[in-house]
Amino acid sequence: MTSQSTGSLSVEATQCPVSGTRGRAVKTVTLKALLTPGALAHLDAGAAFQFCADPACEVVYFSAQQTYATTDLKGPVFQKAPESVVPVCYCFGHTRAEVRHAAETGSGETLLETITGHIQAGRCGCEVNNPQGSCCLGNVRAVLRSASHLASPAP
Repeated sequence: MTSQSTGSLSVEATQCPVSGTRGRAVKTVTLKALLTPGALAHLDAGAAFQFCADPACEVVYFSAQQTYATTDLKGPVFQKAPESVVPVCYCFGHTRAEVRHAAETGSGETLLETITGHIQAGRCGCEVNNPQGSCCLGNVRAVLRSASHLASPAP
C-alpha cells in the first residue's frame, strides 16, 4: 500500500499529491471493491477519495491522508495501463483490443448500442467494477474514436 500522510493537503483534497492532476470524486464502495486485501485493511472508510486519471502517475486514489497506487488494486486501471488486454468496459469485459477491433471493422456503433442496452436494463455496475467509479461509456467512445482515426486512410 502506498499510504502517506499529507499534512499540506486540505481536508478534501482535490489534486493528486503526486501529479497535481485534478481528481474526480469516487465513492468508498469503489475502493472497497477494488483494493487488494492488504490495502483495504488500511482504508479510512470515512475519507473523501478522488480518482487520479493521469496515465503517467502511479496514484489511483487519494484523500487528504492516504494514497493508493496501481499496485494496491486487484486489477489494471484503463487510464494507467496501455495494454490491449486491459478492460475499457469493466462490467461487460470489453478490452481495449476488442473495442479497437470493433472500430476497425465498423461495428463500433453496435458495441455502443449493446453496452447502452445493458446500462438501460440496469445491469451496469460501474461504481464497483470500474476503477474510476463511474460509467465507462465515455472511455469506450474515446477508444472507438481513436481507433477509427488511426484506421482512416490519409487524404
